[in-house]
Amino acid sequence: MKPSEPPKLVAASSNISNDPSASEKGEATSQQQSSNGYALTVDEVIEQHIGALGFAQIVHALLVSIAWTFDAQSTLISIFSDAKPAARLLTTGAIVEGSMLCGLSTGEWEWVGGKSDTIVSEWNLICSGVYGYLADSWFGRKKTLFISCLLTFVTALAISFSPNVWVYAFLRFANGFFRSGIGSCCIVLATEVVGKKWRGQVGQYGFFFFTLGFLSLPLMGYLERKSWRNLYRITSLLPLGYAVFLLPFAYESPRWLLVKGRNKEAMVVLKKLARRNGKQLPADLSLVDPIQGRDDPSFSSSENFWRTKWAVKRIVMVMMAGFGTGFVYYGIQLNAENLNFNLYLTVAVNALMEFPAVFIGSFLLGVMNRRPLFSNSSYLAGICCLLCAVLSLHRVTRALPVSKWLQLAVEAVGFMASSTAYDVLYVYGVELFPTNVRNFAVSLLRQAFMLGASAAPLLVALGRESAMMSFIVFGVASVLSGVVSIWLRETRNAPLYETLTQQGKAEEMENETEHS
Repeated sequence: MKPSEPPKLVAASSNISNDPSASEKGEATSQQQSSNGYALTVDEVIEQHIGALGFAQIVHALLVSIAWTFDAQSTLISIFSDAKPAARLLTTGAIVEGSMLCGLSTGEWEWVGGKSDTIVSEWNLICSGVYGYLADSWFGRKKTLFISCLLTFVTALAISFSPNVWVYAFLRFANGFFRSGIGSCCIVLATEVVGKKWRGQVGQYGFFFFTLGFLSLPLMGYLERKSWRNLYRITSLLPLGYAVFLLPFAYESPRWLLVKGRNKEAMVVLKKLARRNGKQLPADLSLVDPIQGRDDPSFSSSENFWRTKWAVKRIVMVMMAGFGTGFVYYGIQLNAENLNFNLYLTVAVNALMEFPAVFIGSFLLGVMNRRPLFSNSSYLAGICCLLCAVLSLHRVTRALPVSKWLQLAVEAVGFMASSTAYDVLYVYGVELFPTNVRNFAVSLLRQAFMLGASAAPLLVALGRESAMMSFIVFGVASVLSGVVSIWLRETRNAPLYETLTQQGKAEEMENETEHS
């Protein structure tokens, strides 16, 4: 894959502005003179000298994106570990669902499989119904990703030794908290070193590996269907191996290094990228410092974020869209049990639908604007959920014998559309905020996704009594998520800014130009 245009050397000229506050006025693409030559922004260095997308960026993006596999496994493993197995009534020999055992004494029934199949059978659960800030401030993207993978391993392994459901629940919460840094760090690390034309496509790499992790679960779940503990032990080892053997070969974000005042380290990373692409940076090239007065002890990315009105309003809109999208995306997967299909088959079909979602999303991100792509994907997912609600009616089932298969097909298309919306919103979130708060903002989006995901099981439980109602709620939530995006700014082919001040002034100037 070649960059959109050949790199060209831009020479300094005598009429270049020497205004030290130029970068703070939103002039993200203006050159500045330095004592030893000339200075460029990171965007300009990538576009003009390294290449928008080359071998180095592809390898780097793949390396950091692999970690999405473990995020998928840790997130969705509960589909199998927490599944409700069938039980046999000892009096009649009839096979019933585990949810029908509430109120019966343990001497009146037995599990069809072994006691260790799932946590439900082992503990007889028959009647039950910060990273973004660290990545933006202290540790950087790469170290935060390492810590996330390491703690994901520790908590997942600890889960396999849970003595009761209370310890299990606490460790699942801890595992979710610790792995929350994986997705946000991966997508930010992958996209911050490529040209603006390829940000959307490169951002999709992670979702491809997320899909591989998702697809691996039915196989591992089936092979270890007799021991949910072994399932956790197997999945716990993968993030450890990645953190130790693969992550060291990835680069820290040069944008983050520059924002933190580590200009020399940022140049080292950019030079390595250029060299691996078969190119070389000019010897007299330096980087424009995007922050003025960085020695001020009161400077804090998180404090600046909450004091910046446009950023707060934007993150509220993004999180509202993220909550609805996460609610529907994870809800459709968990709602697989209400389709009256083999659980392993249904999960495998959903996982396979992730692949066309990734490839279609990658293509559409290259030719469509972010906002309509996200909203239309959300609308399609919502329509499919509403169709599933209609197909779940008993009268439709009786009148149309193939309705069960038709429902599976519509559900798969709805899941694919929801997956596309989920993936696009992640890329959209990266582009809506500047470097000094980007990981923080994407982490908030991630938390909105997870809040939606945490609400989904409640609706899935309701779906056991009324499948139609659960699909209707999922459909309405998906449509509303698309509507919220109307208030978000379009970011396709827009530059990635480094600071809140720089981006705020640049967007203000654009608004004035549009209205003049």
